[in-house]
Amino acid sequence: NLASLMNLFLWLMWFILPRIKICHFITAESSSLDVKDKFVLVSPRLELLDWNCVRLVYQITGAGSLQLHLRPEGENFDFTLWTANKPSDSWLIASVDLPNTTKPYQLLMEGTPGQGEGNSLALFEIHIVPGYCIECNFEEHHLCGYNNQWNPNVNWYVGGSLARDPQSNLPDDHTMNNERGHYMYVDSVYAKRFQEVAKLSSPMTTTPMSGCLSFYYQRDQARGNFFSLFTKDELGHYEEIWRPDVYATSTWKLVQVDIKAPHPIEAVFEVAFNSARGGYVALDDISFSPQFCHQETEPIFDPSISDCDFEEGYCQYYQERIGGSVWNRVSVKPNVYRIGDHTTGTGSFLLANTRFTNRPGYVGRLHGPLLPENHKYCLRFYYTVHGFVKMDNALALYLYEENNVAQEKIWTISETSRDVWTEVDLTFQKPMPVKIVFVTICRNFWDCGLVALDDITVTLGDCPLRPPTGQCNFELGDCGYIQEKNLHRHNWIRTRGQTPTSYTGPRGDHTLGVGYFMYIEASHMLSGHSAHLVTPELRGSDGPQCLSFFYHMYGSGTGLLSVLLHRLHHGTRPRHRDTLLWKRQGEQSISWMRAMIEYECRTRHQIVFEATRGPSIRSDIAIDDIVFKHGSCKGILAIPYSGFSENFNEIEY
Repeated sequence: NLASLMNLFLWLMWFILPRIKICHFITAESSSLDVKDKFVLVSPRLELLDWNCVRLVYQITGAGSLQLHLRPEGENFDFTLWTANKPSDSWLIASVDLPNTTKPYQLLMEGTPGQGEGNSLALFEIHIVPGYCIECNFEEHHLCGYNNQWNPNVNWYVGGSLARDPQSNLPDDHTMNNERGHYMYVDSVYAKRFQEVAKLSSPMTTTPMSGCLSFYYQRDQARGNFFSLFTKDELGHYEEIWRPDVYATSTWKLVQVDIKAPHPIEAVFEVAFNSARGGYVALDDISFSPQFCHQETEPIFDPSISDCDFEEGYCQYYQERIGGSVWNRVSVKPNVYRIGDHTTGTGSFLLANTRFTNRPGYVGRLHGPLLPENHKYCLRFYYTVHGFVKMDNALALYLYEENNVAQEKIWTISETSRDVWTEVDLTFQKPMPVKIVFVTICRNFWDCGLVALDDITVTLGDCPLRPPTGQCNFELGDCGYIQEKNLHRHNWIRTRGQTPTSYTGPRGDHTLGVGYFMYIEASHMLSGHSAHLVTPELRGSDGPQCLSFFYHMYGSGTGLLSVLLHRLHHGTRPRHRDTLLWKRQGEQSISWMRAMIEYECRTRHQIVFEATRGPSIRSDIAIDDIVFKHGSCKGILAIPYSGFSENFNEIEY
């Protein structure tokens, strides 16, 4: 019909004609070599004190990936802000938030085209603008990265401009208050099916943010359409945060909504019609302020009140004392029968055991603090079991309501590796305040053993799949670490589970209990031979750097583990001039132990983990969970030097 043709004409005038000009772009293409090419584009030094948004116009042809990194001045690591790896046959727009900072930095665009012919990456525009990426007045052709989810009939269109249909009853733009400006609108004239939904989605936030989202809208009928604002997370979960009054408005009306986004979200504006006479809905001038719109809005809840490593006590956890205290805080000196705690290897954890009660069986409930409603939480904890004949009811996790009524069981233990600290990650969200409750049940003395808990943490949002920048847990690979070889040097081996030689090596990794770690297999080496695992190049940093990692040195013939600082220069540097930062020799513990090293190096360098085999095959040495942090190690729980315990059954509580 005429209205559809007119709308198509306006769309072409707005989007196509301005782009018919000679333009340039840069491209990266894969070579014919069998190596993976990597191309890096580095920005000038930036000093942007306020919040900014970087917009990218890009295209991926075939296989490949693009990444945007932030490189703070005076720090070792780049921080990944954005990643794309899906191919497209047209230009795409990405919007990435740059939070305010007092430290200068650079942006790095890293491209890796896939191997083989026909794979390429292209960049048409990199544009840094003040403000938040979620903000938009729709005056630019890119629409600030907002995206219409295309439907056969009902869609968001660009409204305004002098070329619009003179018979239209659509409004003037709000930004300029005249016919020259632009806005977004949905019109019921194209509706064919009942409640067909038009969706306009903002760019996904890339940085935690909270504050006041403002926008203007018009709605010329009160009952012929439905208009709502939702937030949508990375897993596709929607939450409605606003809907208008039932009354229509013939002028632009301001709306202010408080949002809390500790994890990535999109703002989604949805419109549906119940007939072709449902009128229109128009939207303009979306803005954001870091201050909440309403004074009664509570600040973002800090879920760390639920964190506890039990080193200093029970934190905010408590238990029901019916029949005696089932959960007790203990410290175990590791031996061949019992492992130490998960936090450090020599610290404290919670242990449930019939010896702590005055009955042959027990029900032990450990209650956590109350968590507010309508938040998405990631709960992480570690547990281990020993000696259970039946695993049923050994350990389960419930959500309890405020009045101590069980609301839902969200996890229960299954058959698992025993005597290994095992990680559990759970995501949950409830419409009412809840608390986490760990429950262990022992029906009779003969069936029950020991169950232990340690390192409970709660964060907002979905549980992360990848470790943060500067950390390596070897779950997804070797993190770019390098093996150094020569005649008397062997490889570190990435593995999971128990090492093949008995009475040496760990039973599982430190990260998950069932994940990966790096170790040397002593049975493949001669006494005195070593293996070098070298970090990727580190740029150097201003001030101290804190390196922490977990190591496992168990076995009667255990050799030497050393950590070396290797400074990089234009020429080669002999290894004997490397600086020794830390070392341990001989059998240390059956548990994973934490090491912390504070060092300073302002120039390019690498860290070398050197493991040397001892006099016998019972000399496996393992490392896991390597973490680099800018700043001093002070304030991090100190780890005393601890050798092997002579008392195989010593427990302190």
